[in-house]
Amino acid sequence: MLKRLMLSTATAALFATSAFAQSPAPPAVQAPAPPAAQAPAPPAATTAAATRTDAKFVTSQATDQWLATKFKGTDVMGTSNEKIGDVTDMLFDKEGKILAYVISVGGFLGIGSKEVAVAPASFQTIPATDRESAKLKLAMTKDELKAAPDFKPYTSTTGMGRGPAEPAPPPAR
Repeated sequence: MLKRLMLSTATAALFATSAFAQSPAPPAVQAPAPPAAQAPAPPAATTAAATRTDAKFVTSQATDQWLATKFKGTDVMGTSNEKIGDVTDMLFDKEGKILAYVISVGGFLGIGSKEVAVAPASFQTIPATDRESAKLKLAMTKDELKAAPDFKPYTSTTGMGRGPAEPAPPPAR
């Protein structure tokens, strides 16, 4: 459940940053007034309140956007259009950019399978049809994907999923 919440939050951040990047440019800034005519700077509390109201919201999903909840389990097709794996997770950086799709390959019902992380640029999207959901196509065979290096997610010693940039907790006394 925690993984799903973290993945949903990361996806929301990704879509929010995409929306920021597509917003129109701000209007041109006027030349500053002479120093004697400038008004005093507003207090810090007013400035902080103004930045909180500058939030941008995404109100709907576009046809070319995917939700992480629907993305998990997406079939990955190989060079001869056979299923070679499926998406089990996505790797994000702290800015919300997708670094890799984590693909489960091999095994049966999750037993004996391995996870491989592949950069999003390696995939081609196969659009959804009336009978099938969208798929991802990878220019690899199942054997090539099985031979790829394993993906090893970060694990903390506390089991709490602490990120590598966060400080370690103080030692217990």
